[in-house]
Amino acid sequence: MIAEDEETIVESLSFLMEKEGYDVSVATDGQTAIKMIARDIPDMVLLDVMMPGCDGFEVVRAVRADPKTKPIPIMMLTAKTREVDRRKGLELGVDDFVTKPFSTRDVVSRVKALLERTEC
Repeated sequence: MIAEDEETIVESLSFLMEKEGYDVSVATDGQTAIKMIARDIPDMVLLDVMMPGCDGFEVVRAVRADPKTKPIPIMMLTAKTREVDRRKGLELGVDDFVTKPFSTRDVVSRVKALLERTEC
C-alpha cells in the first residue's frame, strides 16, 4: 500500500511496484489509509509523513495499536529531515525511513529487502 498525497510520487512508485509484480493500493490521506489497512491488511505500507487529515505518525500509531496490523512493515517517506522526526518514527515502530527527494528505484529495492527480511 502507498499512503501518499503527492500524485507524481504515487504514479511513479505505483508503476515501478506493479512492474515488479506487486499489487498496489493507494490512499491519499491518513484517515483513508487507516481504514484501508484495517480492512485489507497489506504486506507493507509506504507512508508519507505529511498528509491531509491525520499525519503519517498517527497512521503508524493506529497500525501498531491493532494486533492484526502491528506486524506490517512500514517505510516512511518524508521531506522532514530533522533527526527528531526520524527518531519519532523509529520509536513508533517504523521499519525504514526514506527522505525526499528519493530515487523511486531505490525505494523499490528497499521494499524488496524489507519484505524479504520480514518473511523470515
